[in-house]
Amino acid sequence: MSTQQPQPELKFWQVWNVSFGFLGVQFGFALQNANVSRILSDLGADLHSLSLFWLVAPIMGLLVQPLVGAASDRTWNGLGRRRPFILAGAIAAAIGMLLMPNAPLFVAFMAPMLFGALMLALMDASFNVCFQPFRALVSDMVPASQRNIGYSIQSLLINIGAVVGSILPFLLTNIIGLDNTAEKGGVAQSVVWAFYIGATVLLGTVLWTVLRTKEYAPKEYYGYKGMDAKKVSAAQAVDKAKPMGQKLTEFFSLVKTMPTIMRQLAVVQFFSWFALFIMWVYTMPAITQHIWAVDIKWFDPDYLNAIGQVPQHIIDAKGAAGDWVGILFAAYSVFAAVFSVFLARLADTLGRKTVYAGALVLGGLSYMSFMLFTDLTPINVDLLITQVTVPAGAVNLLLPMIGVGIAWAAILAMPYAMLAGALPADKTGVYMGIFNFTIAIPQIVSGLLSGWILSSVFDNNASYIIVVAGVSMLCGAVAVLFVNDKNS
Repeated sequence: MSTQQPQPELKFWQVWNVSFGFLGVQFGFALQNANVSRILSDLGADLHSLSLFWLVAPIMGLLVQPLVGAASDRTWNGLGRRRPFILAGAIAAAIGMLLMPNAPLFVAFMAPMLFGALMLALMDASFNVCFQPFRALVSDMVPASQRNIGYSIQSLLINIGAVVGSILPFLLTNIIGLDNTAEKGGVAQSVVWAFYIGATVLLGTVLWTVLRTKEYAPKEYYGYKGMDAKKVSAAQAVDKAKPMGQKLTEFFSLVKTMPTIMRQLAVVQFFSWFALFIMWVYTMPAITQHIWAVDIKWFDPDYLNAIGQVPQHIIDAKGAAGDWVGILFAAYSVFAAVFSVFLARLADTLGRKTVYAGALVLGGLSYMSFMLFTDLTPINVDLLITQVTVPAGAVNLLLPMIGVGIAWAAILAMPYAMLAGALPADKTGVYMGIFNFTIAIPQIVSGLLSGWILSSVFDNNASYIIVVAGVSMLCGAVAVLFVNDKNS
């Protein structure tokens, strides 16, 4: 049996470099979250089908992350263990980001909306190839004593990327002067160029992590985990030689025997990500209807096809609302980034469960408060970099974004900080991939149900579905109380 060696603590900038590429990955992911509903709606998708298009994201996560996790556990080459997958995923995601906003150019080959959906699938699969190894890289490189700060820094970088990614189309419209409106079947120029910039940032930051982080060699790594590198290597060689049927059986056995805390966190994750999926899909139509007073009929493709020409004031309102979604998403990311700075200390002082549950309560109440902001009075807003005129209710929505941001920061960090200490060192990657089931499955359920609820229960009034997200987040807060966090 190998004697466990003390794992050295990392300097601050070493911890920073480990996660720096996640800034670019989240930059791209934020662009997708804030603009895909807008792009697909402009290309012809109706409100009911939006959530079905968005199912691509969790399905890709469900399929990709466990496979990538298991593969990265067994990978040791010149780039390391996790970095080869991070780099490959970033390259593929950048290609998807360059192609998706140009869907109308490929009309000779397929319908633009179908092409957009395929590029969404490519981006999501690629983002997931990056996500899982980044989570595991922190667990590999950061000792237990720095785990709270490690995942808090990752949360901070994620939210910095999300802020810039969310607000970029707005900046390109109001600073550079690019057009933020799209004719039927087209994509706004501000969105097109935002995706180009996002692809560049994604590749640049991932290269920084790949070049500036040196992963431990197998003997060194397993020594820090109290395991014998030769025995682990021999066991992995045996696993590699097993037939596919046996591998699948053993994989599902891992799912059945997952650590108890993973099962408990799965309940919390279900309610949290059910709510987040609704927010990403329906914030744009919700504020367009609720704050810009655009009638529901202007989201119905059959009605739009029947009238032929969409009035300019409707086009302008949709464009302005779409830009403001970027501001709101950037705002909650700013608040999340600020909260991330204090998250590790709060978790050390109050306990991870207290901080996690409290953050979800704030998030749930913030979603539910959405209905309170109904003032349509136009006001002039000074955003330092530019001035815009928007309804007062849109400005007031920045207040609940504080609670949403706090919840988002906790969701990004606390489950992983709780879980990392309970995972076997030789299977960290595959278990992190399995844990992604708790992110993907609730989004799939949300995608299948939320569109039906919106059309059948709320008659396509999207603001009500945001309230459903709030109720779900509160249920997640209650579920946190039942998590047994021994290392808190």
